[in-house]
Amino acid sequence: MRRLESQRSIFSWRLPRLAVPAVVLALTQPLAGCLLPNEIIPAAIPLPAAYRAGPRHADAALPSVVWWRGFGSKELTALIEESLTSNFDVAAAVARIVQADANSRVAGAALLPIVNLNGSATRQRPSQSGGGGVVGANGVVAGGSGGSSERVAYSASLSASYEIDFWGKNRAAMRSAEQLAVASRFDREVVALSTVVSVANAYFLVLEANDRLRIARNNLAAATRVFNLIKQRFDVGTASALDTAQQESLVNTQRASIPPLEETLRQNAVTLAVLIGRTPEFVTIRGGSMSRLRIPPVTPGLPSDLIGQRPDIREAEAQLASANANVYSARAAMLPSIQLTGEGGYQSAILKTLLRPESAFYNVAAGLTQPIFDGFRLQGLLDFQVGRQDELLQLYRKAIVNGFADVERALIAVQQTALRVRLQRDVVTSSQRAFDISETRLREGTIDQVTLLQTQQTLFTAQDVLAQAQFDRLTAVVSLFQALGGGWEKPKPTRVAKGTEGALKP
Repeated sequence: MRRLESQRSIFSWRLPRLAVPAVVLALTQPLAGCLLPNEIIPAAIPLPAAYRAGPRHADAALPSVVWWRGFGSKELTALIEESLTSNFDVAAAVARIVQADANSRVAGAALLPIVNLNGSATRQRPSQSGGGGVVGANGVVAGGSGGSSERVAYSASLSASYEIDFWGKNRAAMRSAEQLAVASRFDREVVALSTVVSVANAYFLVLEANDRLRIARNNLAAATRVFNLIKQRFDVGTASALDTAQQESLVNTQRASIPPLEETLRQNAVTLAVLIGRTPEFVTIRGGSMSRLRIPPVTPGLPSDLIGQRPDIREAEAQLASANANVYSARAAMLPSIQLTGEGGYQSAILKTLLRPESAFYNVAAGLTQPIFDGFRLQGLLDFQVGRQDELLQLYRKAIVNGFADVERALIAVQQTALRVRLQRDVVTSSQRAFDISETRLREGTIDQVTLLQTQQTLFTAQDVLAQAQFDRLTAVVSLFQALGGGWEKPKPTRVAKGTEGALKP
């Protein structure tokens, strides 16, 4: 184990745009080596050789550390990178890192001696009306009829105390605090990844609302055009009032579908403003269309790599390592403790003689304390830490299993939504062809109203469902990136000096 070095705040409120990739790249580095000793690694969880829904060559296209740029949207990239430096949840997570670092320093203070500088100057005047004298600190009677009226004393000394950490109790407590500081850094990565995903999904909702609004307005125009044709036929007596009313109902239905989409568009623009740490009045979202986005290629890699990549798993691992150190510290607290104390300095009644050799004094002491009976308090603390360790062990195992399940679900969603989009495009193509034919026959007067209404409703529904399917595909891809723990950095090849291969340890 390496001792966790104190670090200052990683992020300021705003970083230059070019600094964001470097910051993200730094966050993807492993923050600690082996956090857990071998005896508590949950080996009972079998690791699959490959994901069931994943491709054969799992390491062909690992996600980039700035994977959101793969969608090809400059606006989305700007929003995500601003959220990494300006989001309030991310800033709060950074503040928790500062707190955890401070706690680790507090815990490590017990390994060092405590040294204090003491200085005092006192002037004492006893009552002159009393019959008896007052015994001073040095045993001399002051006051009374024969004593001096005032006494002055000066003192300067250094005092030190130190607990010998013979059993490693304090070192284990410091190690526990250090692992919690490591966990706070992984927690910051979890918050940052969740923020990125929230920004992406909110932006995709804006694009979906734009596309569905465009579809709804085009369909409203088409339904209105058909309504005008039917009304012309009604005026010349070739269409009934029922035909006109049915088409008018369809026109009104399409018109009523627009306000909810406007609401979705505007509300998600407000959500994006909050995610980047601004008020909505200062944020303008241009939006666009989902069809302009690219789908970044991503494969999941090997399942065994997920344990070292997902920040929530690494956070659970660090918390478990902290609990293991707490168990060690609680067990060591039941053993004897050795305390060393010492004090040395000068005391004098006259300031000019304070630093003379005859004014020097010192005292040293060593004490040993062995708990005998404390109402089972120490045993209770040990049992508590053991139970806490077992709890975190199960949560660590759960995080691993959930990580594999999240990747499998995301892979299934990516595959099925891609298939759904392709099939739904075929539905839209055939529905559009049917609507065009029905409108032509309407102009020729060779189609009945029921068939016309069916082709219109089928086309309008198919177009709207296609927009929703495209949104589902985008969110499925984002979910896969989230399940993989964000972007991965490809490991750099390690250069080995010639003749030293046998000296290297795994």
